[in-house]
Amino acid sequence: MDATSFKKDFPALRNTDLVYLDTAASSLTPTSVIKQMNEYYEHYPVNVHRGVYKLSFRATEMYEAARNTIAEFIGATFEETVFTRGASSALNLVASAYGLTNLKEGDEIIVSELEHHSHILPWQNVAKKTGAKLIYVPLTPAGRITVDNFKHVLSDKTKMVVLTHVSNVMGYETPIENIITLAHAQGAIVSVDAAQSVPHKPVDVKKMDCDFLAFSGHKMCGPTGIGVLYGKKHLLDDLEPIEFGGDMNDNVEKYDAHFKDTPYKFETGTPPIAEAIGLAAAIKYLRSIGFETIYAHENHLKEKALDALEKLEGITVYNPGTDTGIITFNLDGVHPHDAVSFFDEDNIAMRAGHHCAQLVMRFLDVPATLRASFYLYNDEADVNRFIENVKAARAFFTEVGF
Repeated sequence: MDATSFKKDFPALRNTDLVYLDTAASSLTPTSVIKQMNEYYEHYPVNVHRGVYKLSFRATEMYEAARNTIAEFIGATFEETVFTRGASSALNLVASAYGLTNLKEGDEIIVSELEHHSHILPWQNVAKKTGAKLIYVPLTPAGRITVDNFKHVLSDKTKMVVLTHVSNVMGYETPIENIITLAHAQGAIVSVDAAQSVPHKPVDVKKMDCDFLAFSGHKMCGPTGIGVLYGKKHLLDDLEPIEFGGDMNDNVEKYDAHFKDTPYKFETGTPPIAEAIGLAAAIKYLRSIGFETIYAHENHLKEKALDALEKLEGITVYNPGTDTGIITFNLDGVHPHDAVSFFDEDNIAMRAGHHCAQLVMRFLDVPATLRASFYLYNDEADVNRFIENVKAARAFFTEVGF
C-alpha cells in the first residue's frame, strides 16, 4: 500500500513533517469525515427524533442511517447497536446494567492483566458491590492470554468473562473465539473490549459470538465523543437503563415510566448526532481502502521497525512478537517522559506512560513505557525517521549521563 498517497487525506499531515505514531491512543481524522460532520452542522444542525419539521427529519434520517452502517460493519442488527460517549462508557454500561444486576456473592469474573482501565475498573466495582470475585487469567512469560491458561481458571462459578480483543500495550490478539466457546459451555457471559481491534481488522460479532462488544470512533479515523456497544438483543432487552431522561421513554406517569425498546432506552438526552454521522463516514473511508490492506500495511511497517530496533543496543522491546502495529519499548535507563520529549523535538508524536494499563506495567516491572503505533497514514519514511531518532536519543542520553 502506498501510504504516502493517503497522507493527503488527513489535514493534520498536510504541509508538515509530522510523524504521527500515537494511533493506539487516537487516530487522525480524514477530510471526508470532517466534511460529513460539517455538512450536518451547516445544513441540518438540529436534534433528532422529536422534531416534526424537515430539518429534524433529515437529521434523524442521517443519524439512523449511520447506525445501520455501523451495525452492518460489525455484523450486528440495528437494535443491537447502542451509541455511547465512547468505549469506556459502553464497557461501564455492561458492568453497571448487567453485572450489578446479575452477579452475586461467590460468582467469578474472569479478567486479565492486559485490560485497559476502562475494562477492569468497572468490574472491580461490580465485585466490591456484589461479592463476586475477580479471577485473573495467568499470562505467559511473554504476556499473552492462551486458551490453555484460560481453561485453568474457568469453572462452574464463572459467570462473566471480561477480556480485551487486542492489548493496547502489548499488541497481542486474544484467541477470543475459542475462549467464548469455552465460556458459553459453562453458561458465562462474555464482554469484549475491541477498541484496538475494530479499527484494524474485520470483526464480526456473530461469528465471534460475543455477548457484548465495545469500541470507539476516535481510534478509527472517526470523531471523539462516540462509542458503540454491541449486545445480543435478548440480553439488551433484559437490561434496565442506567441513565434516565428525555427520549428514552414512551410514557411517563407520576410514579412510573415505560421505556423504549433497545437501543433507545440506553440513549437518553441529545445523542452524538454529528459524531455518529462522522463515524459512519470513517467506516466508509476505511472500507474504501480495505481492512486486509490496512492490517498488512501496518504490520509491514511494524516488522521493519522491529528489525531495526533489534540491532540497536540499549533498547528494550517488551513485545517483539506483537500481532499488530503496536511496539512498546524503552531506552534503557531513561524515563519514557524524557525520551518522548526528545522525539517531540523532531516532530515525532508518540505516547509515553502507563497507557491506562497499570497492571501491564506491573507485569513488565516498569513504571511506564514508550509506545509507537502505526496506521494506514504511516509509511517507510516515518519508520526511518523513527529509527534515526531512537539512535539519536540513545546517543544523547548516553552523553548526558543517563
